[in-house]
Amino acid sequence: MIKTQTFTSLLLSLFLFSFSSLAAPPSSSSVYESFVQCFSDKTKSPQAQVTKNVFSQTNPSYSSVLRAYIRNARFNTSSTPKPTIIVTPRSDSHVSAAVICSKTLNFVVKIRSGGHDYEGLSYISDKPFFILDMSNLRNVSVNIADQTAWISAGATLGEVYYGIWQKSKVHGFPAGVCPTVGVGGHVSGAGYGNMVRKYGLSVDYVEDAKIVDVNGRVLDRKAMGEDLFWAISGGGGASFGVVLGYKVKLVPVPSTVTVFRVEQLDSGAVDMVHKWQSVGPKTDRNLFMRMLIQPVTRNKVKTVRASVVALFLGRADDVVSLLAKEFPELGLKKEACKEMTWIQSALWWDNNENATKTDPKVFLDRDLDSATFGKRKSDYVATEIPRDGIESLFKKMIELGKIGLVFNPYGGKMAEVAEDATPFPHRKKLFKIQYSVNWKESSPEIEKGFLNQAKVLYSFMTGFVSKNPRNAYLNYRDVDIGVNDHGVNSYKEGEVYGRMYFGNNFDRLVKIKTAVDPGNFFRNEQSIPTLPRKA
Repeated sequence: MIKTQTFTSLLLSLFLFSFSSLAAPPSSSSVYESFVQCFSDKTKSPQAQVTKNVFSQTNPSYSSVLRAYIRNARFNTSSTPKPTIIVTPRSDSHVSAAVICSKTLNFVVKIRSGGHDYEGLSYISDKPFFILDMSNLRNVSVNIADQTAWISAGATLGEVYYGIWQKSKVHGFPAGVCPTVGVGGHVSGAGYGNMVRKYGLSVDYVEDAKIVDVNGRVLDRKAMGEDLFWAISGGGGASFGVVLGYKVKLVPVPSTVTVFRVEQLDSGAVDMVHKWQSVGPKTDRNLFMRMLIQPVTRNKVKTVRASVVALFLGRADDVVSLLAKEFPELGLKKEACKEMTWIQSALWWDNNENATKTDPKVFLDRDLDSATFGKRKSDYVATEIPRDGIESLFKKMIELGKIGLVFNPYGGKMAEVAEDATPFPHRKKLFKIQYSVNWKESSPEIEKGFLNQAKVLYSFMTGFVSKNPRNAYLNYRDVDIGVNDHGVNSYKEGEVYGRMYFGNNFDRLVKIKTAVDPGNFFRNEQSIPTLPRKA
């Protein structure tokens, strides 16, 4: 009888313990203590030293560290989910330890380089999570002798361009025009810039890489193998591990380049946009002409402004002569052109009108904690939009009121690279569209209105853009096209957005993901899923 009572009491105790464990997850303070202990053990560092790079929610610096690289104010509110811990590694071994210790504690890890994920997926989650903030790993090591550079994931594009400029005035790198974008997300997601027609994508110049895998191992290209190297060169790094950095090949740039901006309104804008489609993707590959289309008010009348913003890798006389023949609708005059060095053109594209008088050192300014509200979407165009389609588009944009479009031409080098050379499949398209709307007011109603403008215009464009699937660009992150709960339907959910981002390359990415991270530790709302388990 006593034995039976004891056994019953033991069962009851175990049940209550289990119930209380389920009902009350470990406190953030106990999670922090466990993580610090694990991190200290793995890095063989005293805990007092570890705490300089591991921030709990009670740390006085927690809020400033979190906010520093939030680039979209939509995800910087009191109700935005916050990480239990932020880790700011200063070495490869720190990253390795962070992965192992996060996995041990069963927390989702969000990997943030520059914080420019348009949907905030590098720093928010609806599950308990940690942030691995890579911003301290910012080394840029340029070797002009062999025309390469090792660039760390936490470096910004501005720091990369500045580092190259310090060593050479006739080299550059074909990456983005926003200098505060982080290398890790930009390159792993197939980042591009205004030399895309001349040189292709940033990933076309990646020669080596370093990554921390799910087991905490630091692997270079040889150790990780060609499949994983291929995957992180355009398939998004965060699905496969933590990218530490890339070795890239630099490209030659002329000592003098030319920039210009030309604007048109009303019917002139319609003509310019229509003709641009047959010139922008097909002209001399040294010329990149971005088209900006924006509803504006002139003399109290709503209209649409079309602006061509351009970089020509050469002299002003040559581009004026070229476009007089190919694109008279633009009306380009030499007075509208500015000749400068390549680094100065990078400053000009970042809205430095006095680029020739600006010290490139401004590229080292990370512009921290300076988020505005915004929404982006993307599309690809394979056949020219007819003139009446452009007219109807302008009417719709005037009706909506604020959302703008950016057309980025392809052709040139882009069209010459195989669609499966990297995970990025959209090489043969005429141009890419970015839907873009920004606002400054913190208001749920205003936000709802602008998000709706984006959805309405995206729906309106259906007949003019790619189909089956409708394509999208990973680095213009858009959760409207699908998200993944990572449950039993993970593969099906992932296939929806995965095919839009990667086309037929999605299948190879899934196989690689399944091989290198079968437990799906590295995941976010739009990561590559693993293959479904066979019943």
